[in-house]
Amino acid sequence: MDKDRASTVTIGGEEYELLLSVFATKQIVKRYGSLEVIADKIYDTENIEQSLDETIWLIVLLANQSVAIYNLRNKENPKPKLTTEEVELLISPYDMADMKDAIINAMTRGGERYIVSEEDENEAKNTSDE
Repeated sequence: MDKDRASTVTIGGEEYELLLSVFATKQIVKRYGSLEVIADKIYDTENIEQSLDETIWLIVLLANQSVAIYNLRNKENPKPKLTTEEVELLISPYDMADMKDAIINAMTRGGERYIVSEEDENEAKNTSDE
């Protein structure tokens, strides 16, 4: 997995990479309308139950992206995808702050763009003439 695009969490003693893929982006947009509202949804202090539900949903969605990629590459030995119920049982409320940070980190990393600039042709010529 591309570590630059993912954020790692531990669920039930097993590490999972949270990954923002195109599939995950489409699911988030279907649910929320945009990616920009994620922080509002998971850090909502007025409706704690909804905040927990949204955080768990995002953990399952993003963690299952790395599971799906693993399964695509290892068809003979697939891993089971996480379920909401499993995540709710395997993490504690104490873990939620770290999980929320990992979600935001994965969203940020998944949305980053790396821009590589090429030397201006004239600048290269001027340098070689010196």
